[in-house]
Amino acid sequence: MTEALREVIDAAYADGTHGTPEARSAVGEALALLDRGEARIAEPRGGDWVVNEWLKRAVLLSFRQRGMETIEVGPFEYHDKVPLKTGYAAAGVRVVPPAVVRHGAFVESGAVLMPSYVNIGARVGAGTMVDTWATVGSCAQIGRNVHLAGGVGIGGVLEPPGARPVIVEDDAFVGSRCIVVEGVVVGAGAVLGAATVLTSSTRIIDVSGAEPVEHRGRIPPRSVVIPGTRPKQFPAGTYQVPCALIIGRRSASTDTKVSLNDALRDHDVPV
Repeated sequence: MTEALREVIDAAYADGTHGTPEARSAVGEALALLDRGEARIAEPRGGDWVVNEWLKRAVLLSFRQRGMETIEVGPFEYHDKVPLKTGYAAAGVRVVPPAVVRHGAFVESGAVLMPSYVNIGARVGAGTMVDTWATVGSCAQIGRNVHLAGGVGIGGVLEPPGARPVIVEDDAFVGSRCIVVEGVVVGAGAVLGAATVLTSSTRIIDVSGAEPVEHRGRIPPRSVVIPGTRPKQFPAGTYQVPCALIIGRRSASTDTKVSLNDALRDHDVPV
């Protein structure tokens, strides 16, 4: 069934025939698969993350197919093209008002959503806390037992369809007011100190050894990261520009909670 859906969606995206009954049905089925967690925008494979482009195309086609409608939720009223997710009790998910999850996003049993926002195509794993005013952008993949602290901004990546979304792997801790965008991968067990900003072009410099080691677009697993600056020469002079500094590693000898507390205490990381 998946292969047949893929063919219809890819063809509709390529030739603009998104309004046909066949295309509408295929897009609806694809979004239902995403909503139930039976398919995902990106998945780990062979040690890396692989993007399922056809599912991104389905999300993009759905915006063309749907019209605006009024959505009423108790005293709240919305006006949008995408319906809201429902069935949290049956799914085993705690959702604190006025948290919002759009249809087409999957939230695994055991996750907790404080007043926050999860966009279409995203996935939030079991045991994860999406804290107050945190946002999980379209297609972002948040692993299990992750903590997205207050005000965290996880960016959405919809276009082009082949672009990797933001990935936060299992057991990571993302501190208050962090921003992670443009397909950056935060490795399993990593700790981001408060207000760390990561884009695809951010220089991520490991300063924990004798010589600096630079990364782009990816935080290695179990890294402890804080905001930093580095000098850069401009025509008007030398100025400090933002970067991210890897200052240590979480200990593998203790469990996740103890390791996290030790990492924050040992490296004086603000969260």
